[in-house]
Amino acid sequence: MENKISECTEVEKAGLIFEMSIEDDEFDFTSSVSSALTHAELEIQSLNETVDSINGLKPECDKLDYILAAGSGALCGVIDIFLVGKPGESPIGDDTDKWFANRTIDFAKLCGYKNKENQSLSSAIGYLDRKFKIPYDQRGARDAAGFVFDLNPSNHHFKSLAHNPSLCGLFFSILDQFSNTSHFISDGDLISLVEADGKYKLRGNNVPSKFFCAFVNWFGHLISDMSGSSSSKGRGMGIPSPLWTWTNDIIAIKRSLNIPASNFDKAVNDLALNIYKEGYDARFQTAQAIPVFINELLVRVIYAVRRLVKYFAETDECDRSFALMWKTCEPFSNPTVKRMLTVAHGTFCLLDISDATFRGFAEGAGAFNPVEFYLRLNIVGVGRFAISLYGEGKRAINYWREEKEAIFAEKEKTIVDNYIAGLNILAQKYDDRLLLTFVSDLRESDMYIAAFRKSSKLSELRNVPSEKNLKTKADIDSYFRKEV
Repeated sequence: MENKISECTEVEKAGLIFEMSIEDDEFDFTSSVSSALTHAELEIQSLNETVDSINGLKPECDKLDYILAAGSGALCGVIDIFLVGKPGESPIGDDTDKWFANRTIDFAKLCGYKNKENQSLSSAIGYLDRKFKIPYDQRGARDAAGFVFDLNPSNHHFKSLAHNPSLCGLFFSILDQFSNTSHFISDGDLISLVEADGKYKLRGNNVPSKFFCAFVNWFGHLISDMSGSSSSKGRGMGIPSPLWTWTNDIIAIKRSLNIPASNFDKAVNDLALNIYKEGYDARFQTAQAIPVFINELLVRVIYAVRRLVKYFAETDECDRSFALMWKTCEPFSNPTVKRMLTVAHGTFCLLDISDATFRGFAEGAGAFNPVEFYLRLNIVGVGRFAISLYGEGKRAINYWREEKEAIFAEKEKTIVDNYIAGLNILAQKYDDRLLLTFVSDLRESDMYIAAFRKSSKLSELRNVPSEKNLKTKADIDSYFRKEV
């Protein structure tokens, strides 16, 4: 005969119903408690991960971190003001020009340039011009283009769309090479020259090979113009800054869709052209990127060194490992170093913009001179600071969302902790397999005393009142005679 005793406990989170039964003189309730404990402990682990996830979004900068980050930004700001400055007055810019000139010669050598007698920049540029022939290299000197839309050697790299180092520039370069045309932007209009070069022919036997040759010609010709043209005297006019050619791209796209350029488009495009003619090209943009890069590198080194010193000071030698050290010092994907970078780049931009504004008013003799301002404005630093601000905003939103989940998880954790404590009590209360052997002990006459003791102990575990606890054989006989 099988007796079943059911005791049900519903737990909303675990979704379990406990059943206690007696079969073959033994309980099987204990296994259900163990299973519930396992599920509850896994739930606690998941809740702990939810609570800890918010720590990955909150910076842990101390005062020294903020001071060092601001100091790095100030130092690099001073470098930008006095060593970068503006085109023509830039010690770093002069070194950058030399570096680009040497790379142009190296690229020409890579393409087969072997003039041993005169390996000058102008001869290397001339070789690349012949190597990467294109139809859109009109300079406007003494021809109709110079009179029609003011094309001249000082602005043709900017006005010619195919000379722009952008996706739009690549598109118009391939278009011009396939159709033997030239496209220019002038005064808010998109101008096209048909049959631009009667001697030009795009190489390639089929369409894919022609596309490949057109891309190679575009890239090679950009390299040849990086340091000016072969006839340049002095610094020369390089290719436009990639961060300013978008003014051409917007006008070109609008005019292709028959949308007239707005006065704002024309004003910004005219400003970009004016600062280009003052020497603000891709080479000077690279010079501006140097102090920004130093600022970035310096802040990450400061963060890593400080955490490395702290790691060796607070970690026992037996507990040290490369993985733990890297986790402690890694200066890339944590909110603390990102907050330090925001402070550093913000300080850099504050000094740079202040200097550019002051020089703009000084150059304009009381009136603001926008060309002077933008010549000195480090747009690379402004862009890097904008990226940091975007990251700060995104982390703030994520932190706000995660904080709500973490608070709810903390409350759930308290409930589950209490639930686990109750399960432990149940496990201890019903851990009575040895006591339940009193049934078999009663079957053996010489073991009945031990059986009574086990039965009495079992009654105590089940919270049976002491006056109703049957401790001896006489008590059991008396109980059953009374029932009868």
